[in-house]
Amino acid sequence: MTTRRNFLLQSGALAASSVLLPSFTLAPYKSEKNLGIQLYTFRKEMDADPIDTLKKIASIGIKKIETARSGKGHYYGLKPKEMNNVCNDLGMKLISGHVHLDDKWQKTMDEAVESGQKYLICSTMPTKGQTVENYKSIADKFNKAGEACKKMGLNFGYHNHAYEFESDKGEVLYDVLLDNTQADLVHMELDLGWVVVGGKDPLDYFKKYPNRFPLWHLKDMNMSKKESTEFGLGGLDIAKMLQNKKASGVKHVFIEQEEYASTPLKSMKHNMAYLNTIQ
Repeated sequence: MTTRRNFLLQSGALAASSVLLPSFTLAPYKSEKNLGIQLYTFRKEMDADPIDTLKKIASIGIKKIETARSGKGHYYGLKPKEMNNVCNDLGMKLISGHVHLDDKWQKTMDEAVESGQKYLICSTMPTKGQTVENYKSIADKFNKAGEACKKMGLNFGYHNHAYEFESDKGEVLYDVLLDNTQADLVHMELDLGWVVVGGKDPLDYFKKYPNRFPLWHLKDMNMSKKESTEFGLGGLDIAKMLQNKKASGVKHVFIEQEEYASTPLKSMKHNMAYLNTIQ
């Protein structure tokens, strides 16, 4: 069966989006002046040439940057302060970084202070085990990490995937994490795409836990493949999410896409143009 996404792949329609959407290459998203990007979207390009890649990202209207841990460290071979300076010179702001909560935590915090960023986001569970007990234990670790960050002028947070929305003993594990972490110490980054894949509705979380999600990953998802896709081709109602930003308490919206119809840059241009069609 030919899906819409497969049709785009086969016909090259995504590459021709400049014809369908005249503002494709030039106009940033008009209703959101400070969109960010999670650099895992450009992971190969950042490892190969971080400065040139950041220039390309800036050229499409991105204003905020969130780094991802790479084989060259948290800043792609650049010094933390150098990373910050490059972003500033390009009219962007280094806001956040995805890191691991491990035995190098103090170094990670020291680097973040040097870089000028304000958020350190744990990108994966530090211990395995889909049980209420384990998630309560992790919540305690997160609270302590949050305390350590707060003392250094940083904000600690956690980025979800889909597995956190599994249940144990009748409790949704992500809810256990939220209920057992302090809102002033653990700032949740809600990945809207993975919430939907996990079978939940982000709007329900905005209502149940208002103002708990100062950071978002805005990510459309191919629901059959359980992987990210270009905006408008997946199962996330992006327009409705953006209409409910206030309820979530979001301050920073980062676009992330891990799989692409063509290249990361073409996909991001498509995404930025798509946002202009739903304002």
